[in-house]
Amino acid sequence: MEPVGPDINAPEPGPVAVGGHSVPDSESAGAPLHDDGAAVAGAGDDGSAEAARYSQGLLNEGHERTPHPSDKASGLAMVQKRVRKRDAEAIYYLGNQYCHGGLGLTKDRPRAIELWTEAAELGSVEAHFMLGHTYYKGDGVNVDRPRGVLHFQEAAMKGDVESRHCLGVVEFYKGNYELAERHCMISAKMGFETSLNVIKDIFMKGHATKAQYAEALRDSDMP
Repeated sequence: MEPVGPDINAPEPGPVAVGGHSVPDSESAGAPLHDDGAAVAGAGDDGSAEAARYSQGLLNEGHERTPHPSDKASGLAMVQKRVRKRDAEAIYYLGNQYCHGGLGLTKDRPRAIELWTEAAELGSVEAHFMLGHTYYKGDGVNVDRPRGVLHFQEAAMKGDVESRHCLGVVEFYKGNYELAERHCMISAKMGFETSLNVIKDIFMKGHATKAQYAEALRDSDMP
């Protein structure tokens, strides 16, 4: 099976796809896997509802002892309070809101990237993930694929399964099938079933054994 999608060395940014899978856009990436109260809000999401989910996370962690915000303004105030205390999760979350225009904010992609960068420096895995897509695809910045890969690597080393998968996709396109298989075996074993598509493509190209593919299927608990 031949991969579909642009070569990673092509000058124009675009999704990297393997066997029907692509490195997702940062507009939509991460929500299912990073559902921790700081997932990327959709452009049409209600800001106050998203803020309530986020504030619940703060309450669960003992950060706040105040009632949940009932409107966007109070939700934004709660987030900004945590941002001033250099809370990585809050900074990452505020970046998402600037990205999508949540909590009554005007969409501001450069500001979102600034906040994700700060959050990543403070250890946010999710921020590294978003910056990986941002730089790899040139989403609001000049394409810088090596920088994007570095962010994926940082997130993957901290246990982020989707970033690990993305590294496998990138290596597949470089023709580094052994390394691609290793990355995707890890993410498949962590339950990211899409990685099995990459391993299958590597197997079909003759760069992985039937036993390796069977191992990935077994360890991912696929039926």
